[in-house]
Amino acid sequence: MSTPSHWFETGGRASGAWEAVPELGSFGRLWRVFMTARVAIATVLVILQAVIYALGSITNRWSIAVCIAYLCATLAVRVWAKPRPPGSTFDAQWVLTIGVDVITFSALNALQSSGINYTPLFALPVLLASILGPILLAFGTAASVTLLLLADAWWSSLQAFGDFNARFLQSGLSGSGFFLVALLANHLALRLAREEQLAKRSQSAARMQTQVNELVIETLADGVLVVDINGIVRSANPASRRLLGVRDTVRSGPFILVMEAAWLPLAELMHSTFSTQVPQEADIGLEYPGSNTRRLHVRTRLASSKNGTHESLCVMFLEDLREMEARVRTEKMAAMGRMSAAVAHEIRNPLAAISQANALLEEDLQDEPHRQLTGMIRQNAQRLARIVDEVLNISRAQTQLPSPQATTLALDETVQKIASDWAGQTAASQRMRITADSNNAVVRFEPEHLRRLMINLLDNALRYASTSERAIEVSTQLVTPGQARLSVWSDGQPMEQTVQTHLFEPFFSSESRSSGLGLYICRELCERYGALIGYQRVQRAGIEGNEFFVMFSPSGSTLALPTASFATMPT
Repeated sequence: MSTPSHWFETGGRASGAWEAVPELGSFGRLWRVFMTARVAIATVLVILQAVIYALGSITNRWSIAVCIAYLCATLAVRVWAKPRPPGSTFDAQWVLTIGVDVITFSALNALQSSGINYTPLFALPVLLASILGPILLAFGTAASVTLLLLADAWWSSLQAFGDFNARFLQSGLSGSGFFLVALLANHLALRLAREEQLAKRSQSAARMQTQVNELVIETLADGVLVVDINGIVRSANPASRRLLGVRDTVRSGPFILVMEAAWLPLAELMHSTFSTQVPQEADIGLEYPGSNTRRLHVRTRLASSKNGTHESLCVMFLEDLREMEARVRTEKMAAMGRMSAAVAHEIRNPLAAISQANALLEEDLQDEPHRQLTGMIRQNAQRLARIVDEVLNISRAQTQLPSPQATTLALDETVQKIASDWAGQTAASQRMRITADSNNAVVRFEPEHLRRLMINLLDNALRYASTSERAIEVSTQLVTPGQARLSVWSDGQPMEQTVQTHLFEPFFSSESRSSGLGLYICRELCERYGALIGYQRVQRAGIEGNEFFVMFSPSGSTLALPTASFATMPT
């Protein structure tokens, strides 16, 4: 802020005590206090002059007029003026405050009605300039007051005789005191301003850290509950509300932990934490009426105030035991897959030697019982070879990346060719129907990998399908623009729920002579290209059957839906 009158301008900009404050919070409060003090002093002066006038001791009526005018000026500034941080110049706002004070008190001191000394009143404009303005304005105000006091002493020496040295000494001492007051007050104001700025920065950093903590807690997969000693949940992240099944009616605010009978194990664990002052850890079950028990792993931590000024809170961390067990199973499967691949490599060479030796032995045998034995060896060796190949195929699918030059194909043409070739090899042409209705959509998939996927699904369908016509149906269609779908349907019997749960897991099969890797390989191939595979029980032409379907990722995009949502669809 700058004005044309630069009475106290310096080479560089002089910062005021409150100039760096962007808002007028503290400055505004101090400004209003000083303006109210000016009104109070003006009111006291008017009352004092009226009392003196009533007693008949007043010798100059101009002092009454000066006090009344000063009261009107202070009231006008207090009511209509707005606080404004000072700059480095003596602007109009300070003329209406400090200037009016200095002129008024100087006039009263010159009139000296009834022998009253008005010199102490000069402390008000000096303090006002020191606390609400820069140091240059404070020293300028103290200097002007000192000069006015010395001028008054000199004028008094011209009007009468007496001990004038004492008046000059008193004026000089008063001026020195005003300079000291200005320096100390401005220094304290600057220090308070710095402390306020530091506090505001600390509050801003604390608010930002709080927002970061809230964001982290909101996005945690584990549930977090903050509970007080009365069992009132102060805070709960979305994951905890989902695990607890909190109703929509209590989502907006705190809720009581004992409001649901199913949550009583949590309340008991909370009370145990507060009573023992020791973190607790336990596996509990939340039993909801009409639904399955929800099993949770709960860990508690106690947040207590060291000096006892704040109440203690119990922080509870909730984890779904099913998800934990699923992660453990996934890690075990990964380790088992690596071990199986290593074992398959070691078995492959001895198995080839056994098959070759059996073939040579079979050429020399003429006895039918012996040839039956070698046939059994051949069949079981071939079965072991298929298992080894499937295990190695899984390993290759996890380590090899698709070729970027040949990752797309025309779905209808490729599906028709693969299905026709498979039907000719298995003599299942009379039992299968092919419906291609995807407008030959282009999808991201290697042709050879799609062949492996379809053969696994078709072999599985043939194993459980009936001998009637249209027992197997292969179809393609467009679900949405650019979203193609492949399905292999058969009229087999419904699968048990336990079989559906582990349908796409490795080494799981409902048949004793199956390796349990076919559907797992299909899932791995689909995930490799961003496709989704799932199972459901549907009707075709009024006949219920088992359908395995694949949702392809369009060329140039990837589906973002989890496979598990399709792999565990109920019948």
